[in-house]
Amino acid sequence: MQQDQEPEQRSETKEALEPTAPASRPAVASAQADGNTPEPAAPPPFVPKPPLLAACYIAAAVTLSLAQSLGMNLIASNIQQIQGSIGATVTETTWLLAAYMAPNVSLSLALIKIRTQYGLRNFAELSLLGFVIACLLNLFISDLQSALVVRFMSGIVAAPISSLAFLYMLESFPPEKKLNVGLPMALTTILLGPPLARLISPALFDIGGLHAVTMFELGMAMIAFALVYMLPLSPQPRAKVIERLDIVSYLLIATGFGSVAIVLVLGRLYWWLEAPWIGMLLVLAIACVTAASVIELNRKNPLLDIRWLASPPILHFAGVLLIFRLVLSEQTLGSSSLFQALGLTNEQTRSVYWAILAASIAGGVTCAMAMRHGKEDRIHAVALVLIAVGAFMDSRATSLTRPEQVYLSQAIIAFAGALILPPAMKSGLMSALKKGPNYILSFIIVFLTTQSLGGLLGSAVFTTFVTIREQFHHNVLVEHIALTDPLVAQRVAQLGGAYSRVITDKTLLNAEGLQLLSQQATREANVLAYNDAFLLIAWIALAALVLLLAHTAVVALRDRKPALPATA
Repeated sequence: MQQDQEPEQRSETKEALEPTAPASRPAVASAQADGNTPEPAAPPPFVPKPPLLAACYIAAAVTLSLAQSLGMNLIASNIQQIQGSIGATVTETTWLLAAYMAPNVSLSLALIKIRTQYGLRNFAELSLLGFVIACLLNLFISDLQSALVVRFMSGIVAAPISSLAFLYMLESFPPEKKLNVGLPMALTTILLGPPLARLISPALFDIGGLHAVTMFELGMAMIAFALVYMLPLSPQPRAKVIERLDIVSYLLIATGFGSVAIVLVLGRLYWWLEAPWIGMLLVLAIACVTAASVIELNRKNPLLDIRWLASPPILHFAGVLLIFRLVLSEQTLGSSSLFQALGLTNEQTRSVYWAILAASIAGGVTCAMAMRHGKEDRIHAVALVLIAVGAFMDSRATSLTRPEQVYLSQAIIAFAGALILPPAMKSGLMSALKKGPNYILSFIIVFLTTQSLGGLLGSAVFTTFVTIREQFHHNVLVEHIALTDPLVAQRVAQLGGAYSRVITDKTLLNAEGLQLLSQQATREANVLAYNDAFLLIAWIALAALVLLLAHTAVVALRDRKPALPATA
């Protein structure tokens, strides 16, 4: 994923930001333990590219990001439209998301070492070739079973694409700008996938349904493959870094993470405590991750440094990223689900996503301009304030709310979302480098877990909270509906009157009126539930802001505390 461009640590120069093969050092350490002391290969020096060529590399990075992001989000944002094409229910169609995410959430961990051992060029070309083949197989989807197999393969081959997008984005920047400018730009292009998917999907489904979507994915994949073939990346040092126990540990981690991903995607639909297989998958996940941890704790050159991952600073870092993923679910899921509950389609809400798209680009540009060493906390504080403001504005929604009423609030949240990840990723990456290049891979799993599984966790928590609150509000509203109430009886008669020309039976007319009144109560309960969720996110953002300011104050006081005088 985006963590694959780790810098080689050089404390005395700015070449510390040159992307290299981070896992080459463990191999060197192993060789030294065996009595051999080979010199680690140095990364090639940075050579500035002509402006036009540099722009081509940036365009390739954008194409790769969009190819990977759109391939996932075009399915996620059109579940109801896709179910008819494959003859499945909404719940069954949601298994497509689970099949995609199950392998995808952990593959980047293995791909880092694969890239290091077999070479960047081979890695890039074979990854894109696999992506093209998977997109081609999408054309032959005819039912749910074939769709599940193809989406599982797509989740596997899509994992390297975001890594390549980061490498291509960083390729054109000098070392001192790779993290300050290249990193925000790379992360911003990934944020453009969800709004773009909702903007273009109505036209694609009008043209040819699901097959038009898969043809578009195939076209993007072929363009990306051509760009990668024509624009080679700078060669990176290769080293034999894969050990047998790496394979065992990765398989255990992949099984555990994949099981958790399936549970988070489908838990709300089958409900958490009602489907026995949910508990079985969680037990399997705990067992696999525990076994992998035991193996890694007893290895000389572990794939992951479990002790470092369990240290307070890293747990704090992971907690911060999880909070960010939770508050950002207000936009990735909240607004679109609210409009869906109100009966609006992607075609009717396209203007909102134009506002989100523009604000995301503006946020990425602002982050690139403002991100300097030591300013990460300030950027995060501003982002949390903006999210709290935007979520509070959305919490005033009614059943009459339409896209034009949420332009400002959604633009504010999109702008803030583009400010959050680059400083967090940069600070975490530099913290890992202070410990040594061997810790890069351990940092990657922290970032991967909080972004992939953390994103799924945020969505699961948000949707579960909305479901619980919707049931609460619906019960409160329905308990006051009684035909003995004159106002209720009048309302039922008015609603049933719409069918008076085709239904002459008074009892059936009252039944139709009650049904329509119940639907209105359900709609109002949904709106109230989403308002509660938006307000909760606003309070979470404010609480996170208070904790951030308190943590910053404590760190500042600790740094200013004078050292104790030396004693004999």
